[in-house]
Amino acid sequence: MLMFCPTCGNLLLVEEGTDSLRFSCNTCPYICKIKRKISTRIYPKLKEVDHVMGGSAAWENVDSTDADCPACAHNRAYFMQMQTRSADEPMTTFYKCANPVCGHNWRD
Repeated sequence: MLMFCPTCGNLLLVEEGTDSLRFSCNTCPYICKIKRKISTRIYPKLKEVDHVMGGSAAWENVDSTDADCPACAHNRAYFMQMQTRSADEPMTTFYKCANPVCGHNWRD
């Protein structure tokens, strides 16, 4: 957590005082004793994986291939390939079961 000087706006430093830790400013004489623990936590809101990969619209115009679904053992699946790692690595293949009842997603 960053604290800023209320007088000049510069970043405050934490230093050891005579009896406790304190915030001090390098450019002005501002000093503030730290009397309690100061902390804040900010948890970022994560995107759903579907939205990152294009959502349901990404599966509209894809090819199909012979692949066994691990959930229902259906022998046909839609697939799309995406470069998820560096260019010297192979592309990742994502599958979606062609059985409309199942619709299980997996990757190879």
